[in-house]
Amino acid sequence: MGGGPKIPYPKHVWSPAGGWYAQPANWKKNTAIALAAIFGIQFFIFKLSGELEYRHKMPEPDRFFPSRYISKQIIEYERAQKEKAAQSKEQS
Repeated sequence: MGGGPKIPYPKHVWSPAGGWYAQPANWKKNTAIALAAIFGIQFFIFKLSGELEYRHKMPEPDRFFPSRYISKQIIEYERAQKEKAAQSKEQS
């Protein structure tokens, strides 16, 4: 029921993927490093995208908008709107 022993294979064969039954000892560390690099690159691309994004029309105040919290233009616009609302409230 175990499927039997591993089949014999030539020991002198080399391949970039590691050959038959490859399980490098440091695969966990290599995977963690690759994932950290991928997430780091994605973070900087995401941040750059938020800084460079330009909108002609701002989103509605209470509507969900994915880039509302990363777009520099939208953040500054909403901050100005809050200040304007606070000033008009003080004047009333």
